[in-house]
Amino acid sequence: MSLMTLLQQAQGGQGLSQLASQFGMNQDQAAKLSELLTPTIGQAAKEKAESGGLQDLLASLHGESQGAFFEDATQAAAPTGQAQGMAFLETLMGGQQAPQEIASEAANQTGIDLSTVMQFLPALAAMLQGGMQKQMPDSNIENLMGQFSGADSSGGIMGMVGGFLGGAGGKGPDLGALSQMLDADGDGSPLNDILGKFMK
Repeated sequence: MSLMTLLQQAQGGQGLSQLASQFGMNQDQAAKLSELLTPTIGQAAKEKAESGGLQDLLASLHGESQGAFFEDATQAAAPTGQAQGMAFLETLMGGQQAPQEIASEAANQTGIDLSTVMQFLPALAAMLQGGMQKQMPDSNIENLMGQFSGADSSGGIMGMVGGFLGGAGGKGPDLGALSQMLDADGDGSPLNDILGKFMK
């Protein structure tokens, strides 16, 4: 299942349209933005793991209360949801500059007002964060984080990351649905060129 498929399941299939209504957009506008932004968020998460940041990614998904942002678009769109989503984006992308440039380019490509996109992007990120968290219960994350604490400097952590990416003989932790989502459509957005400037 891709992140877009996950998003389409939010709030019983109504999440995206409900999120659009929070920002005065129609469903087509929200769909266009989501098709640009969602794969880029997925690619950022994948590259975060590839570059040794899998532990940070897992930590950002810990906390089952985040599922509320997936289940209720009004919570994702609220100031607390947007703050949560922006913090997630900053964790993945290394700061605020990448999300801002990505939002600007998305606004240019869709014709949607930049101020609207700058609110929609973190709300979308919060919803996706909640959805990914629901695929990985806290107990699973805590188990994986425990494996990290025992990883040694001779390649233990990198071996785990390699396993996450399907390499290293599959010796890494089993991230199940999460790894499938990040592999499914993480490279499907033209905004990844912008992301590439920051994910090095």
